[in-house]
Amino acid sequence: MIRVLMVCLGNICRSPMAEYIFRDMADKRGLGDRVQCDSAGTSDEEWGNPVYPPARRKLAELGIGCAGKRARQMTKQDYGRYDLLIGMEERNLAAMRRICGGDPEGKIHLMLEASPNRRNIADPWYSGDFDTACADITEGCRLWLDLIERNCRRS
Repeated sequence: MIRVLMVCLGNICRSPMAEYIFRDMADKRGLGDRVQCDSAGTSDEEWGNPVYPPARRKLAELGIGCAGKRARQMTKQDYGRYDLLIGMEERNLAAMRRICGGDPEGKIHLMLEASPNRRNIADPWYSGDFDTACADITEGCRLWLDLIERNCRRS
């Protein structure tokens, strides 16, 4: 089982969108029994809040539900629980390394680091652009699942 943690600032927009898009893609590829995905935020400011309504609506447009998801803050223990910790932007990566006390095993990565156009995923809570965030997240999820799928074939 490969365990993946998607991380953004508050865990109400980007990381839950990534969690549920990633799960949906994994299921559609037949990897649902080999991949587990969750999400968290580097901040505690949204702790306990549901997925932000525009993010929920964007997922619903894709036929993906996220009922019951509540924001949580990433913990140092998450580093040991997950095989990949994927941040949406460079600031998330810095905060993730701070929370985890570093990244000795090389588990912390940027969502779009494997993209030909490596970039941060802009926070739609500020920009209001959930379409671009969703497209970027979808690209990142596809790239990570491609890598995971190749590694699963080897094992």
